[in-house]
Amino acid sequence: MTKLLIIGATGMTGQSLVSEAVANGRNLDKLNALNNEFQDINILNKDAFEITLSDLEDVDVIIDAFATAPDQAYLQIDLAAHLIALLRNSSKRIGFILGAGSLYTDESKSKLTYDLIAADDSTKPWRAIPENQLYELEFLRRVKNVNWFGVSPGSNFIAGEKSDNILVGDDILLTNDQNVSETTSGTMAFKVIEEVKNNQYNQKRFTVANG
Repeated sequence: MTKLLIIGATGMTGQSLVSEAVANGRNLDKLNALNNEFQDINILNKDAFEITLSDLEDVDVIIDAFATAPDQAYLQIDLAAHLIALLRNSSKRIGFILGAGSLYTDESKSKLTYDLIAADDSTKPWRAIPENQLYELEFLRRVKNVNWFGVSPGSNFIAGEKSDNILVGDDILLTNDQNVSETTSGTMAFKVIEEVKNNQYNQKRFTVANG
């Protein structure tokens, strides 16, 4: 049985990941959990930045669903760097929940979604989050000795159940037939756990959206 460590398990994405993993029979360690909702989850009450190699000894796959406030968005990169440093030349896998800002807006690949965000003054209060998630992916793409994967949602990432129709892509923002780019946490969790099982994306990022 695959043993997972989900970082940020009490957040929107993390809670959906826990539910999906339990439904798939995965043994879990739930980091910084507020309560033990499932009998087969061990709670690791520890700051993510204090994780050591010994904490990961029996873990097969780590999922970083860590979220933070805009004024501390740089912590996304700091935590990724910490976890990557622990896993250098390891056989363990690690998945990162990234943002939509690093996705191209269309097939021409001439503009990133973050470019649109940065050009809009109304995004100033929160744009540091997609900005730092973009830098996080740029960092990961230079990591060659860790088995990592990343997943980006659509422009609108919200709490909700898994879609019956899931779109999957690589580097271009996905939209449905109504030209809406949206990903629910249930859809994200389903595809992340599927990737844990199938191991299709090695040192790559993919994106998912509701169809």
